[in-house]
Amino acid sequence: MDYQFLKYELDERVAIITFNNPSRHNAFSSIMKTEFRTAIAKADEDKDIRVIIVTGAGGKAFSTGYDLNEGIPRRSATDWRNRLADDVEFTYTVWTCTKPVIAQIEGYCLAGALEFAQMCDIRYCSEDSEFGAVESRFSSGVGTLVMPWIIGARCREIIYAGDTIGANEAKEMGLVNRVFPKDRIQVETMRAAKRMSLIALTCLQWNKRAINQTYDIMGFRAATTYGIEACALLKAADSPEYMEFDLVRREKGVKEALNWRDAQFKKYE
Repeated sequence: MDYQFLKYELDERVAIITFNNPSRHNAFSSIMKTEFRTAIAKADEDKDIRVIIVTGAGGKAFSTGYDLNEGIPRRSATDWRNRLADDVEFTYTVWTCTKPVIAQIEGYCLAGALEFAQMCDIRYCSEDSEFGAVESRFSSGVGTLVMPWIIGARCREIIYAGDTIGANEAKEMGLVNRVFPKDRIQVETMRAAKRMSLIALTCLQWNKRAINQTYDIMGFRAATTYGIEACALLKAADSPEYMEFDLVRREKGVKEALNWRDAQFKKYE
């Protein structure tokens, strides 16, 4: 199958799915989300594949999250909920995949992309990676509220302030498993994936099911579902900060909107 915004490759028992729109920092467009659903299902169904790597093209960004150029007009809380539920279902594709999924992160991993990466089984990153729930800074909620399950109460500072953190801090707090030099991230991630792929497929799948079931017993799905409700209500609330951001985005474009957002915080950075 030909993809517009993805690359799908195989290396022995490992599938590599690459977000491939580097000119947009691999932002998640509706087309990319649809293509990824197809690609992850293909890898999951392939009996010769045991491990899946997800990464971003270009070396500058895993992804910067959902494509703000696809901003939607003002909607009701119900309309927003439907949109957000689709986004969360997209992030769940790696969680519900029966095989281990490794996020190979270089550069920016922000907003919805950080949510997506946290739904992967394992996260490896390069030393130049940056992470952040930056959507808070234009009064947007965290759609897939997985971060409390990954780093616990430390998520409050990241989400409340919308700060970005570097690779070493991310590793220290457990957000990523390992940090590699920029020129080694691909080699080391593949080495780990191939080592893992030597494990029997049934063993990998049942271990993942058991681990996921542990989270579900603790209320993981209920908690992430509530995150959708909270985010939808916040989107529909039309806070002054969000309204101004959206006005600048519609009149002057996403770049100027992001510049406006960043200027609000510059004094305290």
